[in-house]
Amino acid sequence: MGQLRKDPVDRRNFLKSTAIAGAGTFLSPGLAPALFAEDSIPTETSCMVSSEGRAGSDFMVDVIKSLGIEYVCANPGSSFRGLHESVINYEGNQNPELITCCHEESAVAMAHGYAKIEGKPLAVFAHGTVGLQHAAMAIYNAYCDRVPVYIFVGNTLDATARAPGHWVHSVQDAAAMVRDYVKWDDLPASLQHFAESAVRAYKIALTPPRGPVLLVVDTELQELPVPERAELNIPKLTLPEFPQGEKGAVNETARFLLQAELPVIVADRTIRSQAGMNDLIALAELLQAPVIDQNSRMNFPNVHPLNQSARKRSVLSQADVILGLDLSDFWATVHSFNAEKLSSHPITKSNVKLISVSTSELYTKANYQDFQRFTELDIAMAADAECTLPLLIEAVQRQITASQKASFKNRGAQLEKVHLQAREAARTEATYAWDASPISTARLSAELWDAIKDEDWSLVSYPAHFSWWPLRLWSFEKHYQFIGGPGGFGEGYGAPSAIGAALANRKYGRLSVNIQTDGDLMYAPGILWTAAHHRIPILNIMHNNRAYHAEVMAIQRMANQNNRGIDRAGIGTVIDDPPIDFAKLARSMGVHAEGPIFNPKDLGEAIRRAIAVVKRGEPSLIDVITQPR
Repeated sequence: MGQLRKDPVDRRNFLKSTAIAGAGTFLSPGLAPALFAEDSIPTETSCMVSSEGRAGSDFMVDVIKSLGIEYVCANPGSSFRGLHESVINYEGNQNPELITCCHEESAVAMAHGYAKIEGKPLAVFAHGTVGLQHAAMAIYNAYCDRVPVYIFVGNTLDATARAPGHWVHSVQDAAAMVRDYVKWDDLPASLQHFAESAVRAYKIALTPPRGPVLLVVDTELQELPVPERAELNIPKLTLPEFPQGEKGAVNETARFLLQAELPVIVADRTIRSQAGMNDLIALAELLQAPVIDQNSRMNFPNVHPLNQSARKRSVLSQADVILGLDLSDFWATVHSFNAEKLSSHPITKSNVKLISVSTSELYTKANYQDFQRFTELDIAMAADAECTLPLLIEAVQRQITASQKASFKNRGAQLEKVHLQAREAARTEATYAWDASPISTARLSAELWDAIKDEDWSLVSYPAHFSWWPLRLWSFEKHYQFIGGPGGFGEGYGAPSAIGAALANRKYGRLSVNIQTDGDLMYAPGILWTAAHHRIPILNIMHNNRAYHAEVMAIQRMANQNNRGIDRAGIGTVIDDPPIDFAKLARSMGVHAEGPIFNPKDLGEAIRRAIAVVKRGEPSLIDVITQPR
């Protein structure tokens, strides 16, 4: 089991007499590999090709394939040239398929978005010190968002094997720069060590709380032939059963929820599957309890009458029991914070019962303070919330009485009434500035919904900067229809994560929709070329307000606080003079594009034309000049 497979084409013998200095070469043990850019290699340098057995990287790719990894996102780099060559030649560039990225941060962000749709990681190759430094921001986003991202970073550990100039791309401890925000890392010293660590890393990444993992892959281990008579084995992958809440704590939670006058369920990084969403719906309906979705995932249908997210402050202030399911910040859920005065106060009743079901109790680090302020709880279950829901449903069903069911029915009717009122109010508010130019974010959201509502669609962006209009106007009912937020809120995440999610959606024939902010795209616009080159179908709608508008508002608040007026708040925050023509930018990279569009009456037909392109299997972009929010 797991032996190195035969290659139908003996490419090693084909290259036996060839002397080359590029990727895919195999060296005699006494020769140092040329690992720098081709134009930096002295002309007299050449490498002898070994025909003795397979390269170590061939076996590494067999290991990667055994994990079911479908894609590798990478900006090419010489420190992983062995792996790169084995993916495209030994494995035929299929399962995994190489996705060419123009920036390492984009490669990791693509992996982030992909995992939030597919529920499993793709692989990322990064080049030495410089590649990992570029990737670091995106790794941090994935860490904060508890998303499984799998990174392989190339490195030449043996100083005598480093080509001149390559020392700056090599390091003693490559993982040190990101160790504070990866879940696990390792430096395999042999091929068998690689096999075991690769399987272990995959297992760790997918075990809640999920997170990024990193393996440092030595260049010599990749490029030298597999030792003769080597007994290599690829371990069997067995994912662990996820931790569920302890029986006594689950029963006590059910008792609290049933006895409460107004129990409230708050979900954040909770749901991974449609089955999980169905369980959350079942629990809420049993209790006829309001649900607040904090939007780190697609947790609960926005059109369900028990969804009270639009009035969360009011609901939480009346609650006597609050059940938090994998909340990223329980303290902020139950407190109000004044940023100007740096003060806070509770928004809940003094005697409210707080119950947490979260894997965050199982994984807390020190340096990066993503764990938020300490919250006093009445029940704390160190468990996976989605996996605990069936136990909680069973406990509620066992304890509920007929009189409670009748009482809960009345509560549900009241909640449905206010839910419908909130939905109607949102539709009314959306009509304000309907014909304005720049175009209102509500009008753009409404036009988009009219065009996609009959499709199998997926919103692969985070609409916080869009005044949440899609979540207020559209109908979200399936777990893949929204991928949630970026975790660490690092810029440069939006476009590549959306395209990574679209890559995952492609096999299911879903229409991926990305409402793209302008400032974020300019961090690494080369991701548009990646989408065009790999035929990743996605509808990109530019929210082009020509500013980093969150920072415009922050400077305005500070100016007001200091009594200086807001007329200079655009300095350093506005993206204008000259304005960016995103349609031209997209077309230059092979993406179908229209715009800029100023007149809202032009939106509907432009969106439909762009959708027709996406349905042909290609990306498209519409540049829309929008109001700030």
